[in-house]
Amino acid sequence: MSRFFGWAGRSTHPDEIPPAVMSRIHDLCLAWNWEYDADFVKLLGEACSSRGLDLWEATPETLCHVLEDLHQGTASFKVLLDRASDADPRFLSLVKWAEANAVRQINPHAKAVHAINKASMHLEFITAGIQTPHTIILPPYNECPQIVAPDTGPLGDRFVVKPAHGGGGEGVVFEVSSIEQVLTARRAFSGDHYLLQARITPAEWAGRRAWFRVIYCDGKVYRFWWDITRPVYRQISEEEDREFGLAPLTQIMLTIAGICGLDLFSTEIALTAAGVFVVVDYVNNPIDLRLRSAAADGVPDETVRDIAGRLADLVLRNVDGASP
Repeated sequence: MSRFFGWAGRSTHPDEIPPAVMSRIHDLCLAWNWEYDADFVKLLGEACSSRGLDLWEATPETLCHVLEDLHQGTASFKVLLDRASDADPRFLSLVKWAEANAVRQINPHAKAVHAINKASMHLEFITAGIQTPHTIILPPYNECPQIVAPDTGPLGDRFVVKPAHGGGGEGVVFEVSSIEQVLTARRAFSGDHYLLQARITPAEWAGRRAWFRVIYCDGKVYRFWWDITRPVYRQISEEEDREFGLAPLTQIMLTIAGICGLDLFSTEIALTAAGVFVVVDYVNNPIDLRLRSAAADGVPDETVRDIAGRLADLVLRNVDGASP
């Protein structure tokens, strides 16, 4: 559904426009740089194509050409999905262009930056009534090298230390039991706040820990059994939903979506033996969308296909100036 526009922005037939001023408007620009995103990109491309949408890929190999087209005015786009700038700052030029041109962003950059700050999210979750592990937040080492040793008693004999930013367990130290370990850990990412958190012990049913990974995409919630000790997605069945009372997972996720303002993200939630749902990993973005058919710990193929379709529908709602 790409469009061609003349110098005055008037829609016209391409044959009437001199090549030097022809501008192609793509429906969706997808910035990606992780090789394991290839299957997701293929599914998203198919979803866009089936809806008559045009997908423009910005990769490390094509980024220079994409930026050149944007700056010369020979191409533009209506929606941006950025899955690259978190790892490669060069892609921030696309974000800046989108912001300067009031382009709809899937996971708006400013909101995404705020949402991945665990220290900020922790405080906002508490305000919203979402249960989180008991937490102590420490200032960045660079700003405050010397700190008064916090009272870690409420965290238990062993607790978790993690930087406010980062994903995939980067910088997280488990089984911490002394303030000396805390002081050492916070030097690893010296410019970041650190969270000291109580370990959450989930309930166990028939040998299965009540630990869940939940994905949100444009209003829909996908709920899975998932555990760091058993990192395999398994969808919650209707029978399990009723038997174990797992309906609150959906409302918690919708509340988090309202707080962070993202279109696509994941969260980890545990259910304790006391029947309390505790959000243990706040907002993950970008999320790992490897297919299960390609990786044992990947997301079920049908879920990724459905997510691709929902993202394409989101784009479709925006390409002709409709409300997002």
